[in-house]
Amino acid sequence: MTTLLTSTDTSSSASPGVGRGLALSVLRLHRSALWIWLLLVAALAAAMLWAYGPGFEAADTDFRERCRKSVEACHFPGGPAFIRYDTVVSYSTLAVTYLPFLVAAWAGAALIARELETGTAQLAWTQSVSPTRWLAAKLAVPALLITAGSAVLVPLHRLMWNRGAELLGADWYDENTFHANGTVTLAYALCGLALGALAGLVVGRALPALGFAFAALLPVFYLGNEYRVSLWPTVTATDTKIPGLPSEALDLERGVITTEGTRIGNNLACTDSDGPADLKRCMTDAGISDFWTTYHPKSHFWPLQLAETGVVLAVAALAVTAAFVLLRRRTATEGVAV
Repeated sequence: MTTLLTSTDTSSSASPGVGRGLALSVLRLHRSALWIWLLLVAALAAAMLWAYGPGFEAADTDFRERCRKSVEACHFPGGPAFIRYDTVVSYSTLAVTYLPFLVAAWAGAALIARELETGTAQLAWTQSVSPTRWLAAKLAVPALLITAGSAVLVPLHRLMWNRGAELLGADWYDENTFHANGTVTLAYALCGLALGALAGLVVGRALPALGFAFAALLPVFYLGNEYRVSLWPTVTATDTKIPGLPSEALDLERGVITTEGTRIGNNLACTDSDGPADLKRCMTDAGISDFWTTYHPKSHFWPLQLAETGVVLAVAALAVTAAFVLLRRRTATEGVAV
């Protein structure tokens, strides 16, 4: 009887039907989170479409009318229509940027830790579902939904931002804008899912896991913002005149080269010279032969995006690996087949 039951369980767990059943089970168990996610994506999509269309048109018309009446208004956009538009754009960008933290907290608390705490996971393991397949389903289903949602939100944000960047005076390298405009958003969301799941397995209790999941993603997010500009080679321009930057370039560092060939950073000597003759005289007196500046042109947006995406996905992969290793060791000590 035991042999027969074991054989039946193994066959069932290996069948495609069980895989579909696991996926449906995850969706049913977390249907509230699914509906919240769908509503959030729908609300953000509607807000960004409004900002792309009627919101931008009203703000732009308002700005032009105010600019015709006052030169000062050309430099400081305002008015009710512009404020509404700016508010929607700003909050949409923040929402898309910081969604990974919500994903991480949910994954740690509800997706994993709560099921361990209530014994739902252990019950599933005693049925036809192995712990490994259980965790795989728990990660795969949300990952698919997160990817689908990001595939909607990121292009819409780029559409909205590209149309209104000049009106808002927004730069492509601003932290929140950079996140919301590319693949980095998806990478951090998947990393949040992986770190949240790992935190849930480590802690095993819903409320503490929520905090640990949030705390685990925070340094990854911070380090990404801190070292992003170092993930792709910069461009350095050198000239006997003060070098100008291409339009919309990210200025990183400026300096001078002395007549002895020494490169000095963060040196703004002679930059306030009045005309070429004054500049030449200042350079001679200061012993300067050239100026240099290091920057990222706008064309580096996608290389920087893809480089950071790769690093963050590598962190996510390590977290997923650690989660499976931890689960295997834990269930092995409890005598549960993995």
